Amino acid sequence: MTTIEIDTPAGPIDALLSVPDGQGPWPGVVVIHDAIGYGPDKQRISDHVAAAGYVAITPNLFARGGRARCVMRVFRDLFSKQGAAVDDILAARDYLQSLPQCSGRIGIAGFCMGGQFALVMAPRGFGASAPFYGTPLPRHLSETLDGACPIVASFGSRDPLGIGAPNRLHRVLEHKGIPNDVKVYPGAGHSFANKLPAQPLLRITGFGYNEAASEDAWARVFAFFGRYLRS
Repeated sequence: MTTIEIDTPAGPIDALLSVPDGQGPWPGVVVIHDAIGYGPDKQRISDHVAAAGYVAITPNLFARGGRARCVMRVFRDLFSKQGAAVDDILAARDYLQSLPQCSGRIGIAGFCMGGQFALVMAPRGFGASAPFYGTPLPRHLSETLDGACPIVASFGSRDPLGIGAPNRLHRVLEHKGIPNDVKVYPGAGHSFANKLPAQPLLRITGFGYNEAASEDAWARVFAFFGRYLRS
């Protein structure tokens, strides 16, 4: 995993890049971090995606200005489905497509806030999308998913932000005829695939890492990406 700089319409930002070992080219995955940012946990995830045979890039959506202002701006872009954060994600996708190590087929995966972005960006030139607990779901969900790529979504049953979200997402995807795999993990909460600080407290509040759920979710994601990004 290395830190690189990519050009975007609003200026350069830093990003994490992980390339698989061996001989490519490989499909790519744009990984969108949660509201905490892209610290050590996102480095772990980037390397995990690369180990599965995908060129992984994680753009730093909080690269501009103070943290509080960045978080507010990125959430504003998420709600409006436009702005610098959306442009940053598309720039990361285009960067992957420019790499000789990449086959040009690009998926997107995200966590929490990043999971919401993975849904919002699903119609925007990606081959497959993997939102992890992208809750609460984006507003105007049916309209948001018009023309979306195949979606593999993972939720925890104890997610306090996700009550009713899996069933609602599945209904919309089925109605639109979008290939999908939506699964809820009993006993898992929000952020079940992220190794964040203060795990005991997080589990009490319905958050926290769950190894079994995380491993199964990643197995489903890689199988799904294999079907839609490697063909």
